[in-house]
Amino acid sequence: MNFLLRISRLLSSQTSLFIILVAVLTFFEPELFRWVRGDVQTAVLGIIMLTMGMTLTPEDFRILARRPLDIFIGACAQYTIMPLLAWALVHLLQLPPGIAAGLILVGCCPGGVSSNIMSFLCRGDVVFTVAMTTASTLLAPVATPLLVLWLSGSEIDVDAMGMFRSILIVTIIPVALGAFANLFFGRRKGYQELCGVMPGVSVIGLACIVGGVIAYNGEHFFTSGAMIFAAVFLHNALGYAAGYLVGRFTGMSVAKKRTIAIEVGMQNAGLATNLATRHFPALPEAAIASAVSCVWHSISGTLLAGLFLLCDRIAARRAARKTE
Repeated sequence: MNFLLRISRLLSSQTSLFIILVAVLTFFEPELFRWVRGDVQTAVLGIIMLTMGMTLTPEDFRILARRPLDIFIGACAQYTIMPLLAWALVHLLQLPPGIAAGLILVGCCPGGVSSNIMSFLCRGDVVFTVAMTTASTLLAPVATPLLVLWLSGSEIDVDAMGMFRSILIVTIIPVALGAFANLFFGRRKGYQELCGVMPGVSVIGLACIVGGVIAYNGEHFFTSGAMIFAAVFLHNALGYAAGYLVGRFTGMSVAKKRTIAIEVGMQNAGLATNLATRHFPALPEAAIASAVSCVWHSISGTLLAGLFLLCDRIAARRAARKTE
């Protein structure tokens, strides 16, 4: 078990590198991940969401009730900034339908589990990040299909009810099962050790989803790769900036501003990838855009957390000089 715990910690600390390596390897050897499709992909995503549920305690849900204003601000930012940014970039960059669908879908998804890790690394408000992720995930079955339908329904055929069922199956049910498991078995040593391993399982699952998409659609990188990367980069960067500004304008502390920036900018692109594959099969670029978001959000989140820590070190040095 100690060996598995070390592997899990290594994968969690090197998420971006591991996913990039899997993506590059799959591009040249697509047969490695051709098994990750359809129901298998849905099951893998369900396992990832189960790991999130296993971290939730009754106290986390009590926090939702005790901090309604913070959660309300966070949820509004989550489901307005990123969807509207995606819509604006689609029209500003004149993106083709496939990339447009993928970008809008990513923008309309809830916050990703990895955002909790990034908030912890940059000394953000950990309780706030868990509460935001929980709230946005619980809202996702209704908010995500409706927003996608509203923002792209006139140009792309969107099955909102089918998307609602998919999100319910791959998010709410696994999260609920994980939360109940934590409620009944959370005090047991064996369960706590299992929870320590699950972050590594989550990283492997995310890499499998990215690998599965590239295995079937990797050739599309040659025709629309640059445009996808540009759209994903701008969407993510503007999301971080807008989230931070929301925290600043609402008078949040430094820790909360960092948290809301990361929560808004980092979406559950793994969920978007699954939804794109299942509901937009005629638009392979949608799944590619979502998979690229999976990789880039992990990289950019790590970079942003490092930037915040660098700011802390610079501020500490300046304070030390003033006292000398």
